[in-house]
Amino acid sequence: MPPSRYTLSLVRQSDRSLVRGWLWLGLLALVVSGFYSILLVASRTPGVNAWLPVADFFRVALVVHVDLSVLVWFLALSGMLWSLSCRPRATPLAWLAMLLAYAGTLLIGIAPFVGGGEPIMANYIPVLDGSVFLAGLGTLGVAAALLVLRSLIAAPALGLELDGSGALRFGLNASVVATAIALIAFAASLWLTPASLEGKAYYEIAFWGGGHALQFTWTLLMLVAWLWLASAVGAQLPLSPRIALLLLALALVSVFVTPYAYLAYDVASVEHRDLHTWAMRLGGGVAIVPIGLAVVVGLLRSPRSREAGHDALRAALVASMLLFAAGGVIGMFISGSNVKIPAHYHGCIVGVTLALMGLVYLLLPKLGYQTPQGRLAHWQPVLYGGGQLMHIIGLVWSGGYGVQRKVAGAEQVLHSKAEIAGMGLMGLGGLIAIIGGLMFVVVVWNSLRGNAGKAARSLS
Repeated sequence: MPPSRYTLSLVRQSDRSLVRGWLWLGLLALVVSGFYSILLVASRTPGVNAWLPVADFFRVALVVHVDLSVLVWFLALSGMLWSLSCRPRATPLAWLAMLLAYAGTLLIGIAPFVGGGEPIMANYIPVLDGSVFLAGLGTLGVAAALLVLRSLIAAPALGLELDGSGALRFGLNASVVATAIALIAFAASLWLTPASLEGKAYYEIAFWGGGHALQFTWTLLMLVAWLWLASAVGAQLPLSPRIALLLLALALVSVFVTPYAYLAYDVASVEHRDLHTWAMRLGGGVAIVPIGLAVVVGLLRSPRSREAGHDALRAALVASMLLFAAGGVIGMFISGSNVKIPAHYHGCIVGVTLALMGLVYLLLPKLGYQTPQGRLAHWQPVLYGGGQLMHIIGLVWSGGYGVQRKVAGAEQVLHSKAEIAGMGLMGLGGLIAIIGGLMFVVVVWNSLRGNAGKAARSLS
């Protein structure tokens, strides 16, 4: 059986301004998130944190950093990919979704300075319990709902011919469906969560089901990126499109446990929470392991491509797989509530982020911009991924000593030199990762600026 190639021919009628708008939103989210992450890492680094109003400021910075670097960034890149693959239908709905996403992002970004609100460290979507932040979050939710609706209306037909392109298109369509399930889960939770609950207890229940369902969206997008990037750098994958589509379908099927969880159990029950967790572990693992192994085998048995820009794509792919695997392994050894938990999700979330960064590099020349290449583009995934790996190693190291999560400064109660060293490694790795994240923005900006004239003629 000849090796399969996984490439996606873009819909030529796609609105290039719409695609660029989602990309710019993603970059904006990373820039503002990077600003907050500098303050966040500083607030947990021994010695440096003494100069900051640690406890309260740490939690405020953490809320905004997480929501921008995960929720907004992933939504923006989803919008970019779905817009590229959609047929030219319901375009006004697409524009309205994007404009609302910008408005919601702006409100979230400025909320710490104008709206205040108590920082509540709920899982999946931490919040500032103030009017400005909640208005921004609600606006972002409406934008996501409109984006999903438009993507469903304009979804391309897969056709009868099943090839690598069809498998990738199915993965993107599946991610839209998973997001629709997640939005329904959020709405159901907000409706069913007892109004008598306050603070973290309320938001933890309200965001648990939808937050778990969103992980299927991010996983599907990451797997599409792995297959696409591997083929782009010349890897010959020992995985047929039929098997790839089956694995992506299995990842999607597991998300339908979500509505069953709402029908079978009360949203505040332990059984409800556990069912979401079980579905996420089962659905993700079934698809991730075989597709990941196929990509690794394909990379190892294929000669390294010397084409322009392929070093950056390969670096992003390898870094993504390494970080995601590290996060998965750490997750198997979590016990209690300590900094091993953020080490686990940092590894997994950054694995998805690196995959999406690689797709941005891959798509820029297809959109008519310069191909990201050179040392800066090659080293960006290495620095970002390497810094995040140091970051999570430091967290795991400190977690072994019982250092608690979501605390900073004196609240961390660092007794020994080993604990201080672990958190110091965390801080150094975080700083390197911040530099790597800013490098991504610079690389993309140089590409956008360097060939704007050609881009204006592309996709027309």
